[in-house]
Amino acid sequence: MTAPAPHIPVLLDEVLDALAIAPGEVHVDGTFGAGGYSKAMAAKGARVFAFDRDPDAIAAGQTVVAVSDGAITLIEGEFSRMETLLADAGVRKASGVTLDIGVSSMQLDQADRGFSFQADGPLDMRMSRAGTSAADFLNTAPEEEIADVLYLYGEEPRSRRVARAIVAARPLERTGQLATVVRKALGHKPHDKKDPATRSFQAIRIHLNRELEELERGLEAAEALLEAGGRLAVVTFHSLEDRIVKQFLRRRSGAESGGSRHRPQQEAAVAPTFERPSKAIRPGDRELAANPRARSATLRSAVRTQAPAWEGVRS
Repeated sequence: MTAPAPHIPVLLDEVLDALAIAPGEVHVDGTFGAGGYSKAMAAKGARVFAFDRDPDAIAAGQTVVAVSDGAITLIEGEFSRMETLLADAGVRKASGVTLDIGVSSMQLDQADRGFSFQADGPLDMRMSRAGTSAADFLNTAPEEEIADVLYLYGEEPRSRRVARAIVAARPLERTGQLATVVRKALGHKPHDKKDPATRSFQAIRIHLNRELEELERGLEAAEALLEAGGRLAVVTFHSLEDRIVKQFLRRRSGAESGGSRHRPQQEAAVAPTFERPSKAIRPGDRELAANPRARSATLRSAVRTQAPAWEGVRS
């Protein structure tokens, strides 16, 4: 990489190394976004089935599909439903599944989507453009619920103070309004390295889109879909996501012999479904220089065993 680009796939070379694609294999890109991973997989000779729940990404991705000579199929829907949606397309197993978790650069860069406070826009934050918006949630939810969301999903230590300020400032309709309220509540200083509104925006987005639940279900769906020897690669962008992936792979590879304290004997008796989980891989200096948004990215990968998926033994 020699210069920044609008939508650079994070840890692309490392993801491709983990996938070890052989021509003709079926691979799943669970988070299509701008299509960077899908295009790279297709260039390696894979038959790619890509998912995205964002209708904007589906519409924009038709150009990528059109020039792929049939190598890429784009499906609108959550990646947690990959097993069912691919069965409808006649696909029962895959050699690889890749998940790039969180908000995409395209979503962040479009002010009207409301994901970022870098440019003022409507308080939306809905990946699928359906359901409860950020404005709906912040203007109607009880103060205690808002505080819990900020604490659980944003790891905001002063969540109650921020929630109190949000309720006092209602109604909120714009990202700029919310950012100003949060900064004022937390005592923002211009020279602060990180904008204090970052944690609150992250928390609200994760809550509205049920991102952590989607990740948990998506990992289970990938486990069920991958053939023996299939490869799983997951890129996360903050500690909550990475913790879920790390714990999933530790349990499924037998590294945590006791499993859940609620089901210790059952999980201990189930054969591991993954082997050789990788250590955490993070971007190097060269990638960070070209793409500063990669700074918080972490890649974890593993290889599927022949053991059946842990049906009924959920994470």
